[in-house]
Amino acid sequence: MTFDSLYEGKNLQDYYLGTVIQVYRSNCIAQIENFDLMNDRSRLSTSFLPNTINNFVVVDSTVGVFLGEIFENKASRKTPAEKAGEGSGFQEICIDTIALMSPQSQKFELAGFKTLGINDKVYLATDEIYELFLHSLEFSREKEEPLPPFATFLNRSQANVTLKPSTLFNRHVMCIGATNSGKSTTALAILDKLISTQRKALIIDPTGEYRDAFSSDEITKLTLGVDTTISPSKIRMEQWEKLFETENSSQGAVLSEAITSLRYMKKIGDDSYYFKVGANIDEVQENLASVSKDDTDFNIELLPEQIQAESVCEPDRDKDYNFRYRYDSLKANSNASFVQKIQYQMTNTRFLTFFSNDPSMYNLLDVIDEFVHLPGVSLYIDTSELGAAEGIGGMVIDLVSNFVMSEKNVCPFVFFIDEVHRYAKSRFSEKEFHGGLTLIAREGRRKGVFLYLTSQNPKDVSPVLFGQIGTLLIHRLMLNDEIKAVETHLDDYAIKHVRKLNQGEVILSSVNLLHNMFIHVNKSERKQYNDTPLL
Repeated sequence: MTFDSLYEGKNLQDYYLGTVIQVYRSNCIAQIENFDLMNDRSRLSTSFLPNTINNFVVVDSTVGVFLGEIFENKASRKTPAEKAGEGSGFQEICIDTIALMSPQSQKFELAGFKTLGINDKVYLATDEIYELFLHSLEFSREKEEPLPPFATFLNRSQANVTLKPSTLFNRHVMCIGATNSGKSTTALAILDKLISTQRKALIIDPTGEYRDAFSSDEITKLTLGVDTTISPSKIRMEQWEKLFETENSSQGAVLSEAITSLRYMKKIGDDSYYFKVGANIDEVQENLASVSKDDTDFNIELLPEQIQAESVCEPDRDKDYNFRYRYDSLKANSNASFVQKIQYQMTNTRFLTFFSNDPSMYNLLDVIDEFVHLPGVSLYIDTSELGAAEGIGGMVIDLVSNFVMSEKNVCPFVFFIDEVHRYAKSRFSEKEFHGGLTLIAREGRRKGVFLYLTSQNPKDVSPVLFGQIGTLLIHRLMLNDEIKAVETHLDDYAIKHVRKLNQGEVILSSVNLLHNMFIHVNKSERKQYNDTPLL
């Protein structure tokens, strides 16, 4: 597309600003020659503000048409006497080079190493050129229907933000920001467009904030511990360690031994725990060795008693070579705090309901299995009834993530997890809860599983996981370490404005976009329980 075709039917003199007088690698300086245009107040009703910055301009160059944004606007310093004399002095604008459209192209692209030149003509960009730039922002070449508008541009409020799903999600997306900055509103605005256009989403809600946002006709709703359970036999040992937040390897070994003992008791049909004090050592070891990989079920209610029963040791060999376990007070004292932690977890009445084999309730993994293979259906999982313990949430996320990644022929969907910082780390150890999520972040794109996460602080998630995020929706951040974590996604201008964003204002940065977007998210009409009570 040529420069003349961009202004076809228009008088170029009405848009002419001046000429380029200095050129740098990423920007340039132009001297204003058309002072009538710069002082024309009739244009204030449009997007052009002649006495300020952030206006878009077009530069006619030999290599194509450059699009730039004014980031500095300055005039000569004159005394009142000089201003009363003839002449208007000089005025300069500094232009940040954003994109280039070659004569053979129909859209703007990154300029790369190409630069404009001295004496190139600078013109005010029309609204039509700006709209062309907006349509050029996405790198995606996929022929897919864009999502309905969910936001408007801050500098041109009449321009809606319409993006293709692949632009937002194909490199995973995270929404971050301080409390009350508008994260949840942004999350729901985008989820609304996904669900309303029949695209698949799996929503994990730790607070119940979105429980009434979608109707039962639009999405299947589950509440863990109320209408949905999971069999203890489906959970791997490392997931049990996440659930009970083992502090060290010794507690993990005790937990593994106790579960194996309970699996043996379930195998022989005994409803009690395995009492080992005074038991023959050879006989106990033989019994535990008989537990096969198919003997996975056990009674989780007996776990505290069984861990206490593991507080035994082998005695010295006697003259009859008779080995029997004896009580070990040191192990008992060591296990006492671990037992109390597990008992505390179980005081949540929904805990034991969730980890059961109740045939009258949904089985979580069966529902997930059905969901991933059915096109056009979405699933909402409310985990708020299981309590606020990070271990339960982290275990559920890890369990679902690994299960999904083990499936074949998965129908593409968005995996939304609200407040992912809740599942960041164990309070008692350095163990990460992000193993399953990291697996999805690295390999999920090939299966069609795309993460959509929200968090208050980007540093709360694993650096490996955060490093796989290609799209960020950045709300207001205040702390220096939070801003530092995202500064590689932003230019200098955006970094300076992170602290100034109002509620609902977002910097959208993505590897799939030509340029960062400053947008204001339109609040969804769907019901959301996120209002802050008044004192």
